Amino acid sequence: MSAQTQLSTHATTISRIVGSVVDAGRDILAKRRQNASLSAPSTELVAQCRELLEHRGEASGLALASEICDRFQTFDESDYHNFFECLATEFDVDNGDILQASSHYREEPSFYNLNALAKSVEAPRLKLFRRLNMAPNGTHVLVELRGHLLPLLKSKPHWRGVDTDLRHLFVSWFNKGFLEMRRIDWNSPAQVLEKIIDYEAVHEISGWDDLRNRLHQDRMCFAFFHPAMPDDPLVFVEIALTRGMPDAIAPLLSQDREQTEQHKFDTVVFYSISNCHPGLAGVSFGNFLIKHVVEEVRQEIPGIKTFVTLSPVPGFRSWLQQAEIGELVAGELADRVREPVTEVIAADVRDALMKLCAHYLLQVKSGTLAKDPVARFHLGNGAQLHRLNWGADLSAKGKEQSAGIMVNYLYDLDKIEVNHDAYFDQGEISASKAVRKLL
Repeated sequence: MSAQTQLSTHATTISRIVGSVVDAGRDILAKRRQNASLSAPSTELVAQCRELLEHRGEASGLALASEICDRFQTFDESDYHNFFECLATEFDVDNGDILQASSHYREEPSFYNLNALAKSVEAPRLKLFRRLNMAPNGTHVLVELRGHLLPLLKSKPHWRGVDTDLRHLFVSWFNKGFLEMRRIDWNSPAQVLEKIIDYEAVHEISGWDDLRNRLHQDRMCFAFFHPAMPDDPLVFVEIALTRGMPDAIAPLLSQDREQTEQHKFDTVVFYSISNCHPGLAGVSFGNFLIKHVVEEVRQEIPGIKTFVTLSPVPGFRSWLQQAEIGELVAGELADRVREPVTEVIAADVRDALMKLCAHYLLQVKSGTLAKDPVARFHLGNGAQLHRLNWGADLSAKGKEQSAGIMVNYLYDLDKIEVNHDAYFDQGEISASKAVRKLL
């Protein structure tokens, strides 16, 4: 029996056990409600949440948590707004309790008073989230809940405490020690393959034939899974095995490409990394996935020496439309580089766009780190900004976001840690002479 099959069997067994406990708990809840002359569960979700916080019985508590999680599946936008408002207010810390506990600790700095102070600064919603997480599918429900919350924070800044608490829990729950890397191939479960198609965020998968092409012998896909979401990938990376470093995406995605014998491959190309759940934003595990994949491929194909990406520059044209570029590109050319990119373009505009893109990647920062999100990810992993490729992605999305430019980030295994430390400690970007020459 394979390790993957053993894990799947184990997860099924646990799920069956939890399910039987929940069923027993529902019977207990029904009897309690009947004795309390209640004809049906409370229609007030907030009241159910308060009840869950005070609940002591394991089986009935699991059943109540399951009821609450099921309620989320029926929510519309106004329901989410109302619930987030309750979480931010009715399930927030009590300032009076914090002041009283801190006063007691100031008067007597004992362990007992310190513990009381620690409890006072933990919002009740944290306990609520932990108890909801015990329900079957509770982890997935909470991830979806944060996915609905994040886009609303700009207009509702007082809800940020709710987000902070969820993110704090997710960083622990989705610790890399709990994650399992699996290789996705054509024999993977259909529900997993369907999710790969749905979640692909960089280069759209057009259907089953396209997916089969991306899982062929010279292509690989690896994903991280969590025990609480065993058939739902958290993040996945697609790679191509090639001879030499690619400078365009179309040949990598082509279904008519010529097949190369495995022993002739010398390069691994990471051409797509997709985070699958918006609710896990800020919980980083893509970098661990890349490092795991590098080790896996090196063991399988010892001849592989080069590890690179072929990456978009998704923030480039957005920055270009708003930036003051007069010192970089003068006069009429400054207006022409902002025009929509076509497949046929004048040489001076092309050269100016390449120069501007190099400037954007090397010089434009968010704080001390690169502004472009893809650059920030790979540079943070210790990669080198190795080469810019003109006309590498002529899809509508590629032209609109990146002016058709794509980047090779080089993962030099001997320099990854040095590059990583220099990037975060001094804000230094490792870049090749060829890229710096563009400036």
